[in-house]
Amino acid sequence: MLGVGALIERDGTLLLERRVDAPLWSLIAGRVEDDESLTDALRREVGEETGLIVAGYELFGTFTDPTRVIAYPDGAIWRVASFVYLVAVESFDGLRASEESEELRFFARDELHDLDVPATQRPVFDRYLSGQPPPHLD
Repeated sequence: MLGVGALIERDGTLLLERRVDAPLWSLIAGRVEDDESLTDALRREVGEETGLIVAGYELFGTFTDPTRVIAYPDGAIWRVASFVYLVAVESFDGLRASEESEELRFFARDELHDLDVPATQRPVFDRYLSGQPPPHLD
């Protein structure tokens, strides 16, 4: 499965969501549909999950390690390759949680170390917290 993720910052904090289908804090992220480009999927996912409009983006990194596997309750198992972007938004005025989310919240960097996050996203968080410049190509 090909996915995209958004690192959306505001005043040194990072926007995360707690999803309805997994009680973990997660990046704003989702699957790239067959008829979408990576950046079209990025804009769609950010809009659907947050109500925000993407104003610009920069590649943060690719995360393609073959151990990144998701097992869904219906029995489907997917290997995930993700393209993660640093995303600027037009404004935070329209910020709202979607039906897929229980909550949206901004976290300071020092809070991110101890969060319970999806295993497939832990490498993204680790790279983000490392302070190494983008892009990370894996």
